[in-house]
Formats: sequence, structure tokens, C-alpha cells
Amino acid sequence: MRYEGNIFRPFSEANSYLLQCTVGCSHNQCTFCGMYKDKHYRIRTLAEIKEDIALAKAHYGDCEKVFLCDGDAIAIDTEMLLEILRTLRETFPQLRHVGSYVGPQSTLGKSLDELKALRAAGLGKAYIGVETGDDELLKKVKKGVGAADMLRAGQHLVAAGINLSVMVLLGLAGKGEASGRHALATAKICNEMKPQYLAALTYTPVPGTPLHRQVQSGAFELLDPFETLEEMKMIFENITMDNLKFVGAHASNYLPISGTLQKDRAKMIAAVDHVLQSRDARLIRSDHMRGL
Repeated sequence: MRYEGNIFRPFSEANSYLLQCTVGCSHNQCTFCGMYKDKHYRIRTLAEIKEDIALAKAHYGDCEKVFLCDGDAIAIDTEMLLEILRTLRETFPQLRHVGSYVGPQSTLGKSLDELKALRAAGLGKAYIGVETGDDELLKKVKKGVGAADMLRAGQHLVAAGINLSVMVLLGLAGKGEASGRHALATAKICNEMKPQYLAALTYTPVPGTPLHRQVQSGAFELLDPFETLEEMKMIFENITMDNLKFVGAHASNYLPISGTLQKDRAKMIAAVDHVLQSRDARLIRSDHMRGL
């Protein structure tokens, strides 16, 4: 397979064929993210993409799952995306899943009819980095949109019938009152957006990023492990929607917890409380066992 630079995917796409449709991220300005800093964003040509699909067919045979890389494949012109999805369906008869990272700005650049057409063509799952529902914090980390537009992007994906997975970052606000605002606003935006999945990661400084430099200078103070769990608990307590699958098993998290809200809420809160009450570091992942 042909790839340019490092390739990233959600952990739930571990068994997917990774098809690089864009190189890098169309936004690529978030202060906490170092994933695509070594790339200049561009959309690969349709000819290149079709050649890669043919190579994958020769290598893998049939594929059931495909993930469109890099950071924001939905930024591609709709007609070209539809052609990519059509080619995937024709090449892989057993194809049952196509997923992609989506940026809020690029999503808002599509009409609802365009999103519905993409869903009908096979784009079944979208992963959006909401990070937080706090408007001030979204602007501070240069996400590119405020809370209202972030919400609108997510709601459009849900309205189009696309299975939506929201990613949020525990600890993104740092210490102090902003931590609580971040957790409450994150629960609120999820309640209003109504995704199928909520995946929580814990902010981990990435060398070379603006937020890492703020950590080094002392301008940003990281939460300790137990403070990140307090944010997680606050999110659990304030999610009111039903049948939201919470995924907290990411390697960055100090305490891997997953379950369905509201069904498993009491059990999930009890698991966090058990650690918070003891403050026993042996009950959480050590820093050397954590990863991005």
C-alpha cells in the first residue's frame, strides 16, 4: 500500500483497510494536536486513489471495512467522494463499513442533501473531534469553530443518518474552574448533538505543539490523574440522553471505562468513585503505560 507520512485512525478501525484520500488535515491549527504537523494538506487525485484501491484488492482480496484517511476526508468535493465510495463498493463486494474523520468546518461546507447522498453511497460512520463543548475553550485551542457551529455540524451528520462518534479531551482546560466548565459544557453538547458514541481521551502534551510549549512555560497546568477522573465523572453525571455508548478504553486514559449511558451509569460512576475515594495510584494506569 502507498502512504505519505504517518497514518492515524480511530482504534475501532484497527481491522479496516486504510485508504489515504487526503494528505494531512484541512484545518491543522489545533494547539494540542501534532498528528499532521509534518504534512502540507492536499487532496490526492482520483486516479491515485483508484490505483490504491486496485492495489488493496490485489493484496487483500475482498474488504469488509474501509477507513478514509487522513484527517478530514469529508473536505473532498462531494462528487469525487461519491465516486470513491462507488469504486469501493464495486471493488469490494463484501464491503459493509466505510468510516472517516470529519472536521466541523468541512462538514458545514456540505448541505444536508450532500451528507445524505454520502450516507446512501456508503459513508456509514463519522468521527468528529468535538474536544469540548465550551465555546471559550474551543477558540483558545483554535478548533476553528465555536460551540454553536460544532453542535450544528454534529446534528447535520446525525440528521443525515451517519453513525456519529464524538471524541472529547479530558484535561483540555487545565486546572481551576475551567475544568468544571469544560466537563459540563461537554456533557451539554453531547446531549444536544445525540451521537451514537462518545469516546473520551486524556490530553497528553505532544512535543512541538503550541499547547506543549504552554505546559513547558507554566502557562498551562496539567490536571493530575484524579482530576481527569473527576471530569469524567462529571460528564457521566450530566449526560441525560439514552443509549450513548461511552468508550473510555483509549491508551491515554488513566482509568479505562466503557459502557452505555444511562443503563450502566451507576456502575461507571461507582468505578470512578472507588479510585477517587482512595487516591491510590496503583488503581490507575501509570504514565509509562499510557500512550497517544
